[in-house]
Parts: sequence; C-alpha cells; structure tokens
Amino acid sequence: MQKILISSCFLGNKVRFDGKTKTLIDPQIATWQLQGRLVVICPETTGGLPVPRPRAEQLADKVFDEFGNNVTEPFQQGAEAALNLCQQHHIGYALLKEYSPSCGSRAVYDGHFQGNKIPGMGVTAKLLTANGVKVYSELTLAELILDIANKET
Repeated sequence: MQKILISSCFLGNKVRFDGKTKTLIDPQIATWQLQGRLVVICPETTGGLPVPRPRAEQLADKVFDEFGNNVTEPFQQGAEAALNLCQQHHIGYALLKEYSPSCGSRAVYDGHFQGNKIPGMGVTAKLLTANGVKVYSELTLAELILDIANKET
C-alpha cells in the first residue's frame, strides 16, 4: 500500500501563513486517511516558522517574506524534513498545496507580492521531485488517484 505525503492544511490544520486552512474534501482522501496512508507535514511550520506569519514568496532561488526578510533557511529545513519523512516511510507520492513557496508543484507567486503566479516549484516540491517523489497538488488530484490505482493493480 502506497503512503502519501500530504500538506497539513489540506486536512484542516491551521498551519497556513494566515492561520487558516485549505481543507481538501474528497472521498479518496478520506479513504486514504482511514487506511493510514497519509503522512502529514507542513514544511513551513516544520522548518520553524510560526502561525500566523508574514506572507512569503520565492524570488530567484530565495524566499522572502513580505517585509523583505530572507526566510530561505526555514523553508529549506522544512523541505529536508519532508524528504526525510518520504525516505523513512518509503513514500513515492506527495499531495501538496499549489502556489505555495514550499509546496507549489507547477506554479508559485513571483516574489513581488502582487498576486502574480509564474511557472515554478516551491522549495519542498523541488527537493522531493529531485529525489524521485512524484508531487501532485489539489489541481492534479485526479492524476494522483489514477497513478496510485495503476501502480496497485
């Protein structure tokens, strides 16, 4: 049975920068949770950032908060913790929050705090992908479900 790394905010945990959730309600996620497949992480809080915290966006290879502080280090620490979880639990799939500077798998905010998105990957998504973990988001959940079903049949 494949385990899946999942963003904590998807399960209703108040870990986002604004102290809110981004609960992802889907029958398949509920099933996976009942089966004990989900390994939960918020890379940002795991890296030591508080809740709430200033918004952060990527600019080049760094992450800055909205006040101009370089917060790359806690983002990297959270990414490394996520990778360690994947290695410990032999996880090959991750379901992470799109557009997040940690978790975005296809697009992130551009670093200017104007709401503009650009193609790219968050710090955690990039590290996981580089180490063979397939990263999906709420926008590609159907693909994840299909990939796991195909692997297990």
